[in-house]
Amino acid sequence: MSRLRYTVPNGFTALSLMLGVASIVTTQLGELELAAWFIVWCGLLDVMDGLSARLLKATSDFGAEFDSMADLVSFGVAPAVLVLNAGLQIGGIELDSDQFWVLLVAIGVFALTGAMRLARFNLTSDQPTSGWFAGVPITAAGGGMVPAVVLVLIHHPDVASLLPLQLYLPVLMFVLALLMISRLRFPKAVRRNNLAMNIFQGSVILVVYYCGITRSWPEVLLLIGIVTLVTGIIVGRITRES
Repeated sequence: MSRLRYTVPNGFTALSLMLGVASIVTTQLGELELAAWFIVWCGLLDVMDGLSARLLKATSDFGAEFDSMADLVSFGVAPAVLVLNAGLQIGGIELDSDQFWVLLVAIGVFALTGAMRLARFNLTSDQPTSGWFAGVPITAAGGGMVPAVVLVLIHHPDVASLLPLQLYLPVLMFVLALLMISRLRFPKAVRRNNLAMNIFQGSVILVVYYCGITRSWPEVLLLIGIVTLVTGIIVGRITRES
């Protein structure tokens, strides 16, 4: 029975990994919207993974490594493939053009820095938690920002047609890559002494779950992603080490 409890968080991780693979496959089949929602669902499962592991006291070295492997696929490779195909299908980027190669380099750097970010996190995972990440987590970059951006572009083709996506998409991936491997202090979604902060975090998570489960309001997901990213970086800069 003691070993059985480990199957719950590992089950969430396994499902997240499979959805990441499904996102890559559906992206290649041209179903970008469904592929983006798959990545969002991976993010929801990632929350359940960590929550169940803590509640059941089922954390383990295997679980940590397995989670990182799943995160690399779901929040590193899958978003990279999604953005590449979004550039081709939505941004009008032509194969073998200079713009295509720039975007290809950008998504490659994103996936590479995502792997480096996860490896660095694993090296410090045995240290006491401080409530802060070193750098923006791959779940926020690849699981939050990237699918939300693509979903908004799909839902608003008139806006997408006016944007120079051949420039914006590579810039997005390069910026997120740099944020992931940076040393910026970024807050974790953990229980804190501030009641207002706990209510805010809980409300955000509930809204994200609603949007993800109902496959609605990608604009809200993008707004949450931007606000979380910007405020997290600002708070990390203005607060002292804790």
